[in-house]
Amino acid sequence: MENISTVLTREHRSCDNLIAAAEEAVEKHQWDEADSLFSDFVASMEHHLGKEEEVLFPALEQKMGAGMGPVQVMLKEHEDMRRLFGEIREDIAQQQAEHCLGLSDALLMLMQQHNLKEESILYPMADQILAGEKDEVMAQFIARSGES
Repeated sequence: MENISTVLTREHRSCDNLIAAAEEAVEKHQWDEADSLFSDFVASMEHHLGKEEEVLFPALEQKMGAGMGPVQVMLKEHEDMRRLFGEIREDIAQQQAEHCLGLSDALLMLMQQHNLKEESILYPMADQILAGEKDEVMAQFIARSGES
């Protein structure tokens, strides 16, 4: 079975590809396609963020104590991303390409910084700290995904 880092990092790459495709559709003023791709991106991100917020972070906090600094930082960044999701969705609906692409750049920068922290610090820490609970955590991920 894969480890926590591998699964969640793979999801980061998938979300990166979706936002890039949505951004390309906006650049081409293909608004229906942009809307569809951005909706897919948001759904994938919400699924990923849900795994972290409802499975990973509580498991880490149970081991390390509630209010753990890195988790709180990640949660704040999740809020920031969700705010940008709404603003970008609005720009796509209003066909505001220039503003939308500016917001998308801000989102991409936030995601890159966020993902780097998770992939280089939080996920490896989770693999270590939750080694004894890995099978349970992975089973919860799979249950949330409907994957096998």
